[in-house]
Amino acid sequence: MADRAQLYANTYDDPNYLGELFLIGANQTPFLNMIGGLGGGRTKVTRSFLFPISQPWSLAGASQPAITEGESVTGQNATTTTRAQETNTVQIFQKAVEVSYAKQSEIGAISGIASVATTAGQPVTDELAFQKMAQLKQVAVDANYSFLNGAYQEKGDVDVAAKTRGIITACVGNNEVKASTTDLSKALIQELLRVMAAAGAVFENPVLLCNALNKQRISDIYGYAPESRNVGGLNIEQIYTDFTKLGVVYDPSVPADTVLIADQSYVYPVVCPVQGKTVFYEDKAAAGASKKGQIYGQLGIDYGPKEYHGIITELTTS
Repeated sequence: MADRAQLYANTYDDPNYLGELFLIGANQTPFLNMIGGLGGGRTKVTRSFLFPISQPWSLAGASQPAITEGESVTGQNATTTTRAQETNTVQIFQKAVEVSYAKQSEIGAISGIASVATTAGQPVTDELAFQKMAQLKQVAVDANYSFLNGAYQEKGDVDVAAKTRGIITACVGNNEVKASTTDLSKALIQELLRVMAAAGAVFENPVLLCNALNKQRISDIYGYAPESRNVGGLNIEQIYTDFTKLGVVYDPSVPADTVLIADQSYVYPVVCPVQGKTVFYEDKAAAGASKKGQIYGQLGIDYGPKEYHGIITELTTS
């Protein structure tokens, strides 16, 4: 038998409790917040799932010309500079919400430890609003993860799901430094910056994103604490390097064995709007005594030229 709490919110499976509400777990979305959030001012709009993200071209390696006077008179053969196109796709984010009429009305039914038989201290007095808020937060967490780690898949027929390519995925095999199962170090970060510089990274507004362990390691690597009798500890939030100033941000969705340097000036959320709406809630017809709806959005990420970003992989995770 299916778990009824997974199908809809009801009095039996989704009881009310007294006490303050706290959201627990690794639910932060720093990367998504930095690039403008869901439907923010930096959002780009596409009218199809597949969209272009860059048109890369390059020059030949630098060299000294050796052209004689005679050759200059006859002229040179033309050199054609070719271009390419890199693309990504938006994907569907969808969460259903359904609350029975009984559940929506029984705000005074308290389970667990209750000091008074009233709604005093019961923070959820509108179950539908709570479920909508929770699922919208879940969409944000899923988008943050997908924009970092998404595995690309182009939409085919109705049975093939479109999946956006994450910025970390785009860097694999490009600006990638493999640590070969060693700890994060200053030498590895410097090597990645050199690789990015050689690939043409502009270092306009780069940010280093990492998990909790590597955030602590960065503070150990770059930190210098003055002696004090009553203050201790370090929290490195910026690193000055030969190429740029790096912001340092903890993001729980960055893999434990990976560090990402992403240039925020070239990263945008992308939306394929539905009648002008980005991420939205709409009521749906319910078969019986319930209130039903869904949160829906078609979202992806535009990270610009992948050469402007870089990753360190295969780091130790403990």
